[in-house]
Amino acid sequence: MTFTLAIVGRPNVGKSTLFNRLVGKRLALVDDQPGVTRDLREGEGKLGDLRFTVIDTAGLEEVTDDSLQGRMRRLTERAVDMADVCLFMIDARAGVTPTDEIFADILRKRADHVILAANKSEGSAADAGNYEAYGLGLGEPVRLSAEHGEGMNELYSQLMPLADQFAERAAEDTPDTDVVIDEDAGEEAHRPTAARPLQVAVVGRPNAGKSTLINKILGEDRLLTGPEAGITRDAISLRTDWDGLPMRIFDTAGMRKKAKVQDKVEKLSVSDGLRAVKFAEVVVVLLDAEIPFEQQDLRIADLAEREGRAVVVAVNKWDIETEKQQKLRDLKESFERLLPQLRGAPLVTVSAKTGRGLDRLHAALEKAHDVWNRRVTTAQLNRWLTGMLEAHPPPAPGGRRIKLRYMTQAKTRPPGFVVMCSHPDKMPDSYTRYLVNGLRTDFDMPGTPIRLHLRSQSDKNPYKGRKKAGPSKLRKHLEAKSRK
Repeated sequence: MTFTLAIVGRPNVGKSTLFNRLVGKRLALVDDQPGVTRDLREGEGKLGDLRFTVIDTAGLEEVTDDSLQGRMRRLTERAVDMADVCLFMIDARAGVTPTDEIFADILRKRADHVILAANKSEGSAADAGNYEAYGLGLGEPVRLSAEHGEGMNELYSQLMPLADQFAERAAEDTPDTDVVIDEDAGEEAHRPTAARPLQVAVVGRPNAGKSTLINKILGEDRLLTGPEAGITRDAISLRTDWDGLPMRIFDTAGMRKKAKVQDKVEKLSVSDGLRAVKFAEVVVVLLDAEIPFEQQDLRIADLAEREGRAVVVAVNKWDIETEKQQKLRDLKESFERLLPQLRGAPLVTVSAKTGRGLDRLHAALEKAHDVWNRRVTTAQLNRWLTGMLEAHPPPAPGGRRIKLRYMTQAKTRPPGFVVMCSHPDKMPDSYTRYLVNGLRTDFDMPGTPIRLHLRSQSDKNPYKGRKKAGPSKLRKHLEAKSRK
């Protein structure tokens, strides 16, 4: 998905009908009465060869209070702020209304890319409304009939150049992961530069101090902070050079347990934060020293590991902790016990308020990124594998021992290894973990995700089953050769 398209407009102009057509399913309720859609609905849109995320929104109302309509309007405005492209839809048969003019003015101020669509344009009754649409100052309207599928080609022609721009942006923003090993590449190949800075996402529960920490790293109050939980809603990206380390740092919304997330804006914020994790190379899981390692903290750290990102655990508000030594011992013990898949990952204590411990966090980020790019030669791996097999041979399910013959590193970011063996499907998970833990310890790769793949290598005779050339066939072959 290269970009996000939000469909906005007054109630009952056909937004949900177009949404259903773009996603190819009847996901959104459609009815003649206005105001059926209240929540934001997200789907995977398809138009020709374009693939994008499409958001169906509630109808825009001229209400700004805390009523249901007011909350729906704020939610729609939130979608406008998040979307890459806004499709502003009017009813061509009804013509341009004063409400349309108000919201066109809002979109001109808030949205970077706006496409004007005049829906229900089938037939001559819609001509007058199409001419009026030019007065909104949003360019030439796309004549659509969402119900009958008319005007899709024209909409495609409007989206195509924008999709190309966003594809280039996505290519620049997306980190290189699962990079195939290049033996000729030098150690400087993965070093962060101003053109390709280290991408760091700071994630955690609400009110853990993420925005305060980033402000301290930046050296200025760029992000809104306060004692209230949930101030940050966007995954905000900021560039900086932190003591010689070029960085692009993402501030994300606090992530609560799914069952507690009822507000639709918060749901959008959490999904935005999850996308930030996918765009990061190193993920800083920020904990509150008073209540560390709650269930949601563990889920966030596990998500980063499953996405294959390097992880640094930072414990904030350390300045108000009284029993520091005992607390640190308890934290390390809990970390080893609750997150064994990240055993050895850096755990640092910081105070976002005072700035203490930021030097340790800086070093931990560099170390985690370096380990994430770690390369081990094939010769080293196979010597190591021999020692591991001698110390603890693999099991013999059904009396047939599994033979591990050869090992190599195929990828970095995160480190990925391939072991050629017999009967890989019968290898127990416990032995795979034994090998992964050995790699972490013996090649100094603490904390980073390690991918170990077992592949089958048959020990059968490759010539078995082939027919041997008999004397008669050999004689015929020689005779034919002599005649030539």
